[in-house]
Amino acid sequence: MAAGEGAISDSEKVRIASDFLLHAPPGEFNEVFNDVRMLLKNDTLLREGCAPVFAQYNREQFVPVKLEGVDKKTLVTPYNDIGGGRFVDDHSGKSFKFDHLRREAVDVADAPGIEAKLEPWRAALQTELDAYIDEHFSHGGIGCVFQSRGAGGGLVMCIESHQFAPTNYVNGRWRSEWHVPVGDGQSGVQDMKGQIKCQVHYYEDGNVQLFSDKPTTVKVNVSSDPSKTAKEVLRAISEEEAAYQTAIQENYTTMSESTFKALRRQLPVTRAKMDWLKVQSYRIGAEIKPQ
Repeated sequence: MAAGEGAISDSEKVRIASDFLLHAPPGEFNEVFNDVRMLLKNDTLLREGCAPVFAQYNREQFVPVKLEGVDKKTLVTPYNDIGGGRFVDDHSGKSFKFDHLRREAVDVADAPGIEAKLEPWRAALQTELDAYIDEHFSHGGIGCVFQSRGAGGGLVMCIESHQFAPTNYVNGRWRSEWHVPVGDGQSGVQDMKGQIKCQVHYYEDGNVQLFSDKPTTVKVNVSSDPSKTAKEVLRAISEEEAAYQTAIQENYTTMSESTFKALRRQLPVTRAKMDWLKVQSYRIGAEIKPQ
């Protein structure tokens, strides 16, 4: 083989490293980053080549962030990204630059308000969303209502809740987003599009991951009253997310009773279970006779 043949180019190294980073389990990005760093052995290439991945990962994961001078945390999402590395928190009226590697907000400043016709709806939805989070997320959660800066505009509700327990070898995150059909003057039954994601990593004596992604559409009754409509929207979300959680629990039961059992032999080749209480009395070595 000629010298240098088969060597991996820098662009290919960046692609492979980026793939590892994008698929880092929730709460374990730093660990994956450090492992990739050791493999790559080129900090400049890692930071410059993979910088867009840091931002993409944080936006997709709905990473929570605390703003200086603001009591309630907000989220980093694709919907409140206003460009130039800055994001906006419509609830506090603040914008901030987000350091995607350190995961902290810097340069917090006042932000322009959202469209006047959307603000009454945003405020009503935020009130009901806060109550929903307090009632249904026992480990804490964050819910934000943003004017979507992406395609389609309008209002989008983003929910994030996580539980990181590395000492118990388990980390998990819940995310959901709901595009609320209000603010355009239309009333009556409307379609509300949503997406629910659940990701869990359990790695004690093994490596098991769950990633579930469910796009959905639910019917909501929109009226001219923001408060009444907000209650209807959160009722529909509550029912849909509860049904999703029930389906996951039922799937776990099915997997435990059938799928996982099918992956291993129920009995050894002798067709008899090992009596572990008598294991010390078994003369296994003595039974192995030289031929």
